[in-house]
Order: sequence, then structure tokens, then C-alpha cells
Amino acid sequence: MIKIQKASVAGSFYPAQSEELREELGHYFQVAPDSTARPKAMIVPHAGTLYSGPIAASAYKTLFSLSHTIQQVVLLGPAHRLGFEGLAIPSADYFETPLGRIGIDQEKLKLIQNLPQVVRLDEAHQGEHSLEVQLPFLQMALGDFKLTPLVVGWSSPEAVAEVLEKLWGGEETLIVVSSDLSHYLDYASAQKIDRATADKIEKLDWRRLQDDQACGFFPLRGLLLEAQKKHLQVKTLALRNSGDTAGDKNRVVGYGAFYFYENENTYSCNNS
Repeated sequence: MIKIQKASVAGSFYPAQSEELREELGHYFQVAPDSTARPKAMIVPHAGTLYSGPIAASAYKTLFSLSHTIQQVVLLGPAHRLGFEGLAIPSADYFETPLGRIGIDQEKLKLIQNLPQVVRLDEAHQGEHSLEVQLPFLQMALGDFKLTPLVVGWSSPEAVAEVLEKLWGGEETLIVVSSDLSHYLDYASAQKIDRATADKIEKLDWRRLQDDQACGFFPLRGLLLEAQKKHLQVKTLALRNSGDTAGDKNRVVGYGAFYFYENENTYSCNNS
């Protein structure tokens, strides 16, 4: 019997109607700067699309020209609803959004399911918006692809990096880490702290990243460690906060979009 994980935050974090969802995301893609980036990995925010959608779109827009190349997406996000240790994989065969179903990459899961830090835990995926809000962007940018979804609980950078190493693949595989940045600071303070966080990300400085600088702290550190091992470079595509999009400037949430690539001379980007 096919097991489908239904969308849980459609209608709250993003529109529940497919036409409205396509229209909203299409607008964000249209206004995002054009780019010639060819990312191997990305960091994108996961708030409601009204708040972080424009920032996320600046990263996902880089994928349209790669839709025939990228066939697999490894998606990691932090756990907001359940405390646990390790990286949680689901038992579902498909994740579903208003834009359709996405097949779970069972072959990829087989590569990691026997690692001690990997647990099969559906409860971690149920209602977890950090992964779900990324799916419509991926569906619009890539069309058809297979998904390896991982909700990351308390984990060391080395534990996450070991999983990423096994899932890394080649140009057919994209790694996405879902993370917002600072939370509930005033506008000026958030700008300062988020800029410092972006500097650490650009330097792959996983040791100095603090848990209050990014809510995706656990998967993010693992990605930075693995990217360091593979000698990747990082560019910041966008660095804004909710005070720039749809919120007031007294208490803001920071958002950044970053992409990781193999050689600065091969790949380039027009930054916003």
C-alpha cells in the first residue's frame, strides 16, 4: 500500500490552492535576479512565503537551467516540533503538496539507513514546516525529481557530514539545507548578526557558528564541514529579514540564501 505524507502547512505557510501558489512563487521568481550559478548545495530560509519567499526564490531560480541535470534532491531541515537525536527519515513513499506528489528516493535511503545516527521516525516529519515549505519551490524549479528528506535533531557536525558524504552523488544530486538566521531581534541588530553569520558560512567556518545564529544549526554545520572537505566555495545570494519583506522592524527574523559551488572560475553569479 502506497504511503503518502500530506501537506500540513499549506494554507498557513503558503497558499493551499495550486493556482494561487504558482502565481505567488512565480512572482518571486520573476523579480529575483538572474543568475548563472550552478549550485551543488544551497541554504534557504523556511518561513512563510510572504516573509522569506523572495529570499528563497533567489536561490531556487538558479535551478531552472539545471532541471534536466538535477534528478535527486537531498533536503535537510531542523526539527521544530519534536526533540530527538540523529537524522530522521520517513516511511512515506511520497510527499504531497498542492503542486503534486514527490517520490521519496528509496535507493538513497538505503545508503544511510544502517548508520547509527539515522532513525526512521515519521513523527519528526509530521507537521515539520522546515522541509515542507521548500517543496513547492523545488517542484516549480525542477519539475520531476526524487527527494531524500531528513529532519535533523541533535547531531554533531561529523554525524551530519557522514550522511551527506554517502548521499553526495554527482551533478544529478542537489543538497539543500533549510535554515532561517537570527530570531526576534530589532532590525539593526539582526542585520549585524546575520552579516557575521553569512561571513562564517562563506568561510565554511562550522566551528564558530553558534546555535542562536541559525535555527538550522545542526544540519548547517554538517554541510559546512562536508563542503570544507570537498573544497567547495560559497556565495551569498541574498541577506534580508522579515523587516524587509512583510513584517515590522521591531522584532525580525533573518533570512539568507547561499549557494555552494566547486570552482569560482567555472561558476559565477550576479548577486543581488
